[in-house]
Amino acid sequence: MFTRIDHIGIACRDLDAAVEFYRRTYGFEVAHEEVNEEQGVREAMLRVSGTDDGGASYLQLLEPVRDDSPVAKFLERNGEGVHHVAFGTDDVRAASESVAGRGVRVLDAEPRPGSMGSRIAFLHPKDCGGVLTELVQSAEVRRHE
Repeated sequence: MFTRIDHIGIACRDLDAAVEFYRRTYGFEVAHEEVNEEQGVREAMLRVSGTDDGGASYLQLLEPVRDDSPVAKFLERNGEGVHHVAFGTDDVRAASESVAGRGVRVLDAEPRPGSMGSRIAFLHPKDCGGVLTELVQSAEVRRHE
């Protein structure tokens, strides 16, 4: 059902400073940047391994652009750090249905648009050991449907 760790989401207050830290310290480069108005974040995807064809793993740096965004609220409560873990799947709808059938609450009734043309769904952290978990079907995988 799951093909890889797609990304680790990291909440930060200053996206540019965080990108520079990961570039300088680990040599990671930005593969993609965008503003997600729906989620109220500016984000950068830093490729850790693989290629951008659906098989890569990333760090997703998230900076809130609104005080009422989920990431802004997370930063207020917890400070900077790991926000969520995302698992790659070839079929986000089927993966969501499968984990729901095992008693895990799926926060997105329908998969929704995610970074880089992906489709995503989040799982309730209280059902996942306190970890906000995201399921990701990459745009590349979606092209082969």
